[in-house]
Amino acid sequence: MSWLHELIAGGGVGLVAGLASGFTGTSPGGGLVIFSVLLLGAEQHVAQGTSLITQIPPTGLAGVRRYWQNGNRSPLLWIVWICIGFLVGGAGDGYAAAAVSDSVLQWTYVGYLVALIALLILRRDRKDGADETGGQQELHWLPLFLIGVLAGFSSGFMGIGGGLAITVGLAAGLRVPQHQAQLVSLIFSVIPTNIPAASIYWSKGLMVGWPAVVGVVAGLWIGTDLGARAANGVNKKVLRRAMIALVSLMALYMTYKALT
Repeated sequence: MSWLHELIAGGGVGLVAGLASGFTGTSPGGGLVIFSVLLLGAEQHVAQGTSLITQIPPTGLAGVRRYWQNGNRSPLLWIVWICIGFLVGGAGDGYAAAAVSDSVLQWTYVGYLVALIALLILRRDRKDGADETGGQQELHWLPLFLIGVLAGFSSGFMGIGGGLAITVGLAAGLRVPQHQAQLVSLIFSVIPTNIPAASIYWSKGLMVGWPAVVGVVAGLWIGTDLGARAANGVNKKVLRRAMIALVSLMALYMTYKALT
């Protein structure tokens, strides 16, 4: 594959992953892993390394701005506790991932996604009349910390970033309004908490070529902005259904990869 083809393919990967990320409020990591395998022909470890490395630039900043302009806010303490948990959960997981087989990573990925799907389906909507955009609730530090730990694990071990765990944990687990949960998640695509895990993959050469990396980053910038703009125009039920559909497709594809 020539550098131009790598650049274009990388741009396509980043654009699709960014659209999914901006619309569902998750970090683009899951989509990046899937589409790096599909469009760039990367094996699992390389796909995960590429995902982590291309998420270091603040590609979600445009998406954060869109959610913020729509009136969504994120309490600073939420960010602090999730961030601390993220760093704890991600410590050493990059080394652990490099030491296991593709099959182990793929089945872990599937189990993780199935658990999140179950949480999304079983979630009950808020009945207290809290506003979707303006309401802020008091949350204890421990569940926020544990959400961060799970997000750090998913980032370091599976290379998919922590946004999915953060969105599902806040929206389904703590019943935070969907748009607000998605804003918090996208903020973590701006904070480079995945640098330790990304550096491990980088040091082992587990990434695609630089033209593809540049294309992915450019695609993420554009896709996340467009996806976030679309998300602010629909209600929480549509967003939740879209997230269930996206995560289900990811789980089905990774099951297929693990079986073949």
